[in-house]
Order: sequence, then structure tokens, then C-alpha cells
Amino acid sequence: MRLFTRVVERRSFTAAAADLGLPRSSATAAIKQLEKRLGVQLLRRTTRHVTTTPDGEAYYQRCIGILADIEDAEGGFEARELRGRLSVDVNGHMARTFLLPELPALLARYPGLSVHIGEGDRLVDLVREGVDCVIRAGVLPDSDMIVRRLGIAREITVASPAYLERYGVPRTLDDLAGHMMIGFVSSRTRQLMPLEFTVDGKVREVVLPSRVTVANSDTSAALVRLGFGLFQAPKLRYADDIEAGRLVEVLPDNPPDTDADLGALSAEPPAFAKGEGVRRLAGGNSGAEAGFLIALRETAATARG
Repeated sequence: MRLFTRVVERRSFTAAAADLGLPRSSATAAIKQLEKRLGVQLLRRTTRHVTTTPDGEAYYQRCIGILADIEDAEGGFEARELRGRLSVDVNGHMARTFLLPELPALLARYPGLSVHIGEGDRLVDLVREGVDCVIRAGVLPDSDMIVRRLGIAREITVASPAYLERYGVPRTLDDLAGHMMIGFVSSRTRQLMPLEFTVDGKVREVVLPSRVTVANSDTSAALVRLGFGLFQAPKLRYADDIEAGRLVEVLPDNPPDTDADLGALSAEPPAFAKGEGVRRLAGGNSGAEAGFLIALRETAATARG
């Protein structure tokens, strides 16, 4: 069960096996035996990464719930004595959607705990900056950090009604000629990120002209509402705008490459690489962070529904 959840969270058999101190062949064989025993395919393997099937995602959610109960039981005595500051870096919208609603319960559970919330979209050096965990949406990177998936956020392409009235509603990718996009610059690569569309199971990247480029998701959200161009982001970000008619989903039959993981990243303690379990996270606030992420998973599941 721990191996399966680690493969899902790392999106890689190789990385998951290394984390748990197992040969890759043993990890692959164990998952194949699990799928055979359950009688369903849990994972899709591609040259780029490993993703869950619908059955696999349902099984993953059950697994993390069971493991969370185990972690909570094992960490209960330690957590009651917990004191200190938990530092979290999160996008502003995600802070308001997922983090803030869970703060009352978190702080009530840990009376000696305080929380610092940093907001941003940039790449964070957790060790150098003293951040316990970073919450982000997207394709989570391969790294030495622990990645805890909180959920999956379906990505869409959106535009404002005023923009579509001026440029037309694209029905196919060929119709994108003459359109504009809001350019988003990656904090990791410093490069403009292309739009991605799935056509017949294959991903096509499209770069359209941009009169405005940004490096902040809140700014891009304002720009798309103002009609500056097409933009792609998790649907939950724009659900209220779409319902209110402020934005329109475009090319729904050609969604971006993959559903974005909503996940938390934290620095990996040396013990983890030795296979001593996934309960302990970064710094001295491991018990609080684990409880916090468990609560966030429940919030994310509610938002997806």
C-alpha cells in the first residue's frame, strides 16, 4: 500500500523504489501482483510518467486514508507535545480555498503551534528559506523532496466573453490562428509556458502571441477576466467565474496534457531514504504537517466533487 501511494505521488517507479530502498524490478513486480489480485488496472505507464486510472485514483484515495489513520495513531503522543512554527508557502487562491478553512481545526488540535503563510508561485528553496512545505498545482517535479498528493485538479482553457466576441470562439486548434494568450513565465525555467492541448491522445503545444506576460497566477486570473487572451489553469480556480458567466471554457474536447496534481512538497529527512516510513516529514513539525496535509486532502476532495 505504501509502495503504491509512493508510485502515484512520485509518478515514477524508479523514484518510488529509490525512496523505499527497493530495486525497481521488485517495485514493478509488486504493483503488477497488486493489480492482478484486485483484477483492475491501477496505473497507466507512459514514457513521460505514471498516472492513475479511475480505479487507481479511487484505490489511492482509500490507501491514503488508511495510511493517514496509521500515521495519526503513531504520531498521536508526539503531536500532543508539539510546539513551534509551521511555515507554509502557497498560492493565494489555494490559501483561501484549502488552507484557511482548515486553520481553526489545526490550531485547536495543536495549541502550541503557530503558522506562517507565505504566498507566491515561485520556486522555493525549502531548506535555505526555512519553509516546511510548499503547496502547488501542476506536474510536480522529480526531486529529493517528499511529495504528498492532495488531489487532482482538472485543467481547462478559458477566456472572457468580451475576448471571444472580438476574436471568435475556436472550435479546433486550427482556429487558434490569430488568437492571443496570456503568457505565463515559469519560475523554474524562466521560459514562457506554451498552451497544451490533447488531440487523439497526443499532446500538442501551442504558443500564441502575448501582449502581456506574467509570473503570478492571481495577476493572470485578473488579465483573463479583462479579456487579454486565452489561459489555462485548474478548473477549480475559475469555477465561480464560469458559473457567473465572467469566463467561458474553450476547446473542452482538447484539454491540456494531464490533470494537474494538487500537492504539497517538503524537504526529505535522511531517515526516509532508509525506508523508515512516510510518517515523518520536514523539520521539527512533522506530526503537525502530516495532520495538516490529511485535512487538506479532505478539503481538496470536496472541492473536486
